[in-house]
Amino acid sequence: MKYVLFICTPVGGAELSPEEIADDPRFTSYIEEVRRRGLVKGGARLRPSSDATTVRVQGDEVLLSDGPFMESKEYVAGIDIIEVTDLDEAIALASRHPAALAGGSVEVRPVWE
Repeated sequence: MKYVLFICTPVGGAELSPEEIADDPRFTSYIEEVRRRGLVKGGARLRPSSDATTVRVQGDEVLLSDGPFMESKEYVAGIDIIEVTDLDEAIALASRHPAALAGGSVEVRPVWE
């Protein structure tokens, strides 16, 4: 089954650049493992929520606002698309993600196929 892991970071927490992640042994060992096992099928590191633009439509009017779509203590910092046997394996993988171990969270959501 395919799942999306939404990697969530606490608002106001350290925002690691791609270079800092590449130099962080917690991330490099996790990334090496999931790639070696062929679990990751796609994903992306996202820019901070302060760079987001939210689009809403009310009637014929398109409304834009800067920043995340809602007030939150966390924001989505990246996504991984994984293919694993079942939800238990997806949860086990998410529980070892460095973001979850550093005070953030990882939402596990199945993909419609």
